[in-house]
Amino acid sequence: MDISLPDTLMAFVDEQVARRGYGTSSDYVRELIGKDQDRQRLRRLVLDGAESVPGPSADDAYFEELRARARHTASS
Repeated sequence: MDISLPDTLMAFVDEQVARRGYGTSSDYVRELIGKDQDRQRLRRLVLDGAESVPGPSADDAYFEELRARARHTASS
């Protein structure tokens, strides 16, 4: 894949490669793409959570039940 960039963006990429220790501009672009994928996955999870039915309340009783289950699992 070949990507054309204006001189100002190419200079920025070259600077990032040099300053941040990337081997090549491709390494830098791969990392940017990976971070964008992570951001999109997180956004989807947040939106899915916002659209879901609320779960149980996270009150003292809820956390005590979690602690009891954890103690039981640890002792098994």
